[in-house]
Amino acid sequence: MTGPKLVSILRQGDWLIASIHTALDDSQMLLFRNDLVEQIGRHRSRGVVIDVAALDVLDSFGANTLRTIAEMARLRGAETVIVGIQPDVAFAMVSLGMDTGDVPTALDLEEGLAYLGRPTGARSRGRRDAAG
Repeated sequence: MTGPKLVSILRQGDWLIASIHTALDDSQMLLFRNDLVEQIGRHRSRGVVIDVAALDVLDSFGANTLRTIAEMARLRGAETVIVGIQPDVAFAMVSLGMDTGDVPTALDLEEGLAYLGRPTGARSRGRRDAAG
């Protein structure tokens, strides 16, 4: 018998919604990265939402891998937004000097999808977050 899924990747029109359901070790994070980037190409996705709401910790490798995924997605023609960073995780990231780089963030899935649905010009003017 297999355990619960660690991540799920769902297609919603031109977008992929990738939800991380539990903390991933480094090898699982790399498998997630490879699978997501492969699916971006297979589905010709224009946008990706990575939902990390279930995570109560995000280490530097995980944060770096999320930035790498976003850059790989961009090179494949898809924009990425990270959603659901918990307050304690955000506090720890700031305390440790970690960030999401140029990857936009949003409060939740609804705001992340709204961000991807905005006209391209609004995103290209330098807005980093979907909340404001």
